[in-house]
This record gives sequence, structure tokens and C-alpha cells, in this order.
Amino acid sequence: MTDSQIIRDIKDGNVEQYAILMNRYQRKVLSFIFHMLKSSQLELLAEDLCAETFYKAYRSLHTFRESDALFSTWLYTIARNTVLSELRKQRSIQMSLDEDNSIVPEAPREAAPEYALLRSEKVSLVREAINRLPDKQRSALILREYDQLDYQEIADVLGQTVSSVKSLLFRARASIKIQLESYVTEPGIEGMNG
Repeated sequence: MTDSQIIRDIKDGNVEQYAILMNRYQRKVLSFIFHMLKSSQLELLAEDLCAETFYKAYRSLHTFRESDALFSTWLYTIARNTVLSELRKQRSIQMSLDEDNSIVPEAPREAAPEYALLRSEKVSLVREAINRLPDKQRSALILREYDQLDYQEIADVLGQTVSSVKSLLFRARASIKIQLESYVTEPGIEGMNG
């Protein structure tokens, strides 16, 4: 059964069909939300925001027109807007979380402590670099790298053209590269790719 057929059934009053759509998209939407929140260290909110996304989509399903977009694109757009709204609400909490990056996870005993520290530092630096990206660049990068969406799907989710998406991705990657350049070119770092 296609998304369109299911949506028609739901609009005709067969609301239990919505569970099929949720099962079909829940993991992908949760993954997208998780990665959007990860840079802000708010991953624990991912499940709640995923549920909120599906609730909003259900409540607005009567406004969905398949001539305008695919259901999945429409759903990602709702997810993105839900996350951005939550991030605006959490701005002060996010600031205090960002200041407490001094906690280093315990390394496995078989790994040398300096390698574990270096890996932890790299992850932290990349997370911080992604977090500093403007919202559209960050969203485009997450949709492309983590959710493996193609350029057209990303364009639909972000309300941009394909060429704008390519530009957003280029600028996002360039910005991350510049932010991490001094770290990568420090003496002694290159040889420590544990």
C-alpha cells in the first residue's frame, strides 16, 4: 500500500491506518531528529520530539496535498520545524550544556588513554563545529550525511532549490574544514589516528 493510498484511507475516516505510516517512517524521523539535536547535546529529547512530529503530522494531515510534496518530505519538514522550535526554547539550557564539555568518557582498558582522549576530543570538536553552522547548513548536512537523502529531497524539506542545497552543503563542509584545520595541522596529531 502506498503512502497516498494510506493517507486517502485516513482522510476517509480509517484513522488506524496512521500506525502504518508511523511504522514506515518512525526510525528515519527519529534518526534525523536525534542528529539535529546531537550538536546541541539534547539527544534525550529526540523521542519526545519524534512523537510530537507524528502528532502534528496527524493533526495536519487534512492539509497535506500530494501534488505539492511526498509525504516523507512533508514529514521531515514538520520534524525539522519542531526541532528548530525546541532549540529556540532550549537556548539557555543549551548554552550551559555547551560550557560543560570537560567530561571525557572513560576509555576501554585496552586502549591507550591518550588515544581515547584524542578520539573524544575529535568527536567533541566536530560536534562543536556542526553546532556553530547556521540552521539551514546544519540541517542540510544532517539530511545528507546521516539520513542519506538526495539533493532534491533535501531541497524539498528545506524549501530550497537543488543548487541552493549544494551550496549549503559546500559552505557547511568548508566551514567545518576551516574550524578543524588548526586542530588537524598541529604537529604530532596526524600520526595519532587510533
